[in-house]
Amino acid sequence: MGILLGFAPYIVFALVSGVSISLGLWLAFTAAFVITVRDFVESPTLRLLDAGSLVLFAGLALFSGFIEPGLSIQAARLAADGSFLVMAIASLLLRRPMTLEYGHEHLPADIAASPRFLRIHYVLTAAWGLAFAVMSVADTATILHPQLPLSLDLAAGLAILGFAIALTLRYPAGLLNAKNVRSRR
Repeated sequence: MGILLGFAPYIVFALVSGVSISLGLWLAFTAAFVITVRDFVESPTLRLLDAGSLVLFAGLALFSGFIEPGLSIQAARLAADGSFLVMAIASLLLRRPMTLEYGHEHLPADIAASPRFLRIHYVLTAAWGLAFAVMSVADTATILHPQLPLSLDLAAGLAILGFAIALTLRYPAGLLNAKNVRSRR
């Protein structure tokens, strides 16, 4: 569940940007700031997702507010989706899936150190990467083909975001519960 808190700034942005791009960016920045500070106080380390969200949404909010007030929703979404895609890919290439930083919370050490646990986080990070790739393609399509309705981009984004959230909630629990059931036999 902690990983969803890590994605909260993006989720806020995705939900609010359809109403107001500026409000969506500033609320996402605020959420990223609060989460980063809270997590840093608990443990003086910065998670990739927290730091990335903070830098991304601060930069986009300031850029949109002071340099390019007419920033389109598609351009802002493409910048956010593309940035999160890069974070996911980089974390996989560095063999440190970005969801893994949240995975150790509330788990016994033997489960957190298992190969199954690591595999779960490779799958989850890849799924989030896929979601951001699909959203980036939808954003790009609406930028390159302005006749496409923005609602199509938003619907595709929310649908794939829903998929990533559902997978994040269900996949680890199913695999970890299956292991516990087999070990009790």
